[in-house]
Amino acid sequence: GRGELRRWQGCAAAAMPGIDKLPIEETLEDSPQTRSLLGVFEEDAAAISNYVNQLFQAMHRIYDAQNELSAATHLTSKLLKEYEKQRFPLGGDDEVMSSTLQQFAKVIDEAIFLKFLALSSLLQLSSCHAVLSTQLADAMMFPITQFKERDLKEILTLKEVFQIASNDHDAAITRYSRLSKRRENEKIKAEVTEDVYTSRKKQHQTMMHYFCALNTLQYKKKIAMLEPLLGYMQAQISFFKMGSENLNEQLEEFLTNIGTSVQNVRREMDCEVETMQQTIEDLEIASDPLYLPDPDTTKFPVHRNLTRKAGYLNARNKTGLVSSSWERQFYFTQGGNLMSQARGDVAGGLVMDIDNCSVMAVDCEDRRYCFQITSFDGKKSSILQAESKKDYEEWICTINNISKQIYLSENPEEIAARVNQSALEAVTPSPSFQQRHESMRPPAQSRPPAARTSSTGSLGSESAALSALSLDSLVAPDTPIQFDIISPVSEDQPGQAKTSGQSGRRTNPFGESGGSKSETEDSILHQLFIVRFLGSMEVKYDESPDVVYETMRQILAARAIHNIFRMTESHLLVTCDCLKLIDPQTQVTRLRFPLPSVVLYATHQENRRLFGFVLRTAAGRAESRHTSICYIFESNNEGEKICDSVGLAKQIAFHAELDRKASEKQKEIDRVKEKQQKELSKQKQIEKDLEEQSRLIAASSRANQSSGEGQFVVLSSSQSEDSDLGEDGKKKRESEA
Repeated sequence: GRGELRRWQGCAAAAMPGIDKLPIEETLEDSPQTRSLLGVFEEDAAAISNYVNQLFQAMHRIYDAQNELSAATHLTSKLLKEYEKQRFPLGGDDEVMSSTLQQFAKVIDEAIFLKFLALSSLLQLSSCHAVLSTQLADAMMFPITQFKERDLKEILTLKEVFQIASNDHDAAITRYSRLSKRRENEKIKAEVTEDVYTSRKKQHQTMMHYFCALNTLQYKKKIAMLEPLLGYMQAQISFFKMGSENLNEQLEEFLTNIGTSVQNVRREMDCEVETMQQTIEDLEIASDPLYLPDPDTTKFPVHRNLTRKAGYLNARNKTGLVSSSWERQFYFTQGGNLMSQARGDVAGGLVMDIDNCSVMAVDCEDRRYCFQITSFDGKKSSILQAESKKDYEEWICTINNISKQIYLSENPEEIAARVNQSALEAVTPSPSFQQRHESMRPPAQSRPPAARTSSTGSLGSESAALSALSLDSLVAPDTPIQFDIISPVSEDQPGQAKTSGQSGRRTNPFGESGGSKSETEDSILHQLFIVRFLGSMEVKYDESPDVVYETMRQILAARAIHNIFRMTESHLLVTCDCLKLIDPQTQVTRLRFPLPSVVLYATHQENRRLFGFVLRTAAGRAESRHTSICYIFESNNEGEKICDSVGLAKQIAFHAELDRKASEKQKEIDRVKEKQQKELSKQKQIEKDLEEQSRLIAASSRANQSSGEGQFVVLSSSQSEDSDLGEDGKKKRESEA
């Protein structure tokens, strides 16, 4: 009715709704979100193609039907008029039938006349039908045929070209990621880099033109569906105007509005195409340096205060005991979570909770820019590879910032910058042990101590002496930090004398079975832990756990600020005599800490994977002066276990020392008793000898008395015996006397 027609007029006069567009600016990043949006546009293009094919077939049927109607009308009229000329074998001349068919021919001609053209003859009717067929071919079939054969096929061609360019880029990136870090070949590296540059540029340009074509399709689909209908209606109106005097003016106004809307859409499409072409030119110029896989960091500085990051990384997946594979996926941070999303996925999946996690650079399968993320509980870890040094450093800094939960604040990047700046002002790292010794010499002019921030807290109540101490008194001002482990093979540790044969010697953590007896073989405690050395620095106070907490804070802050992410992994062997750091590959003892010198040890209050201990050593010839050095390590969630093991070792050592002293005391008592027993035996022997001498003297006196009473024969006999015995007998008697 008229109301429905007015509603159509209002809709046609209204502005066209907003057109969805693909973001050409995000083609270089090529994120899964962009690919997902591209998939939606490709599905829409496929749906448009399917629908337009059906619409084309329907309109082609109209065109064929119009041609058939024109030919059929002419043929029907001709056949009806020729009936009277027919000679039927049995019918004969049937004038009634002939006149009837002539009347039918006239009625058909009049019906066709009234319905279509209102002309006066069949020749005029056929002529107007031919004009209508021509108008339908030009105004209805030509636009939809052009859209079907040109625009939709262009989309399919660009899709195939883009897919080939995307596959070539992925292959080039995979080849570039496999470049060897140890055996670099400049020629191969240049070829691979050029391949990445060419393929990335080709993918970017193809993707931008593909996006432009898809965006343009959103306009063309409206034109392709409205313009043929407009041509169809205008052809029919022109057809009816030939014999109709009562043309509906409202319908004509509606068609006029439709034509105006089509022209507006065409002008808007032309402006949008021009804007997208200009955007493509600008992005091609600006993105040229980004086609390189490892851009120059001087032109593109590293952002170290990020709390969110997204990009492609290669993830290492273990496929067997010794084999592994690398898969390129899109990773992004979402709050305190690390997410990944593969191409074709609608949403990302959780990889790991990175709150309070640890991240460090690692060497993995001779690949560059690798880093490892370990969860808070140490049960889950992931090794990832960045494409460039800039991404590599930004990922590590971003995960470090997220692990500190800075992202929960209102201005996370500002707070991250402030924290990093304060940490930079609070520490002066020295990565070399030799530089450490040089910096420990008395300076000519002492600098004022830098301000320290408060530590993370204390586990127990502080003593009165400790409460009066500031953080500046815990750690010496301007104390250098040692970030690497210097083996005794190359440099001597302070207060740790090298024993003969210790340097470069392979050590079995559970005792050696060689010719020489290991110093830990007699120990009843052998516990082995996997640790990573974070750093060490000299401290001024070694009687409170706050010293360890403050040292942890400064070393972690220095590592984050100066981008020192590499950590040396070792095996920590705890025995009743000492603590040993052993190389896990060569079993060479890197450092040895005598257990009596370990005066303090503690675990971080929040991050239980961090622990440290203070080693008190003698400094120089003055035995009264001591130097205290705090060593900080990271373990696989075993910080408390290590401290408990060290405490158990010290207790065992203490009891062993008590037992040793008691044993020595008992041995001394036994020696005194043995000596007294010997003295007593000697005294008894002397008394026995004296009794024997007394008996002999008594016997001799009785013999002398008998000689006075005339027993001369006996005496003479004894004298003769004495004379016979000679000198030997005399000596024997003298000895008995």
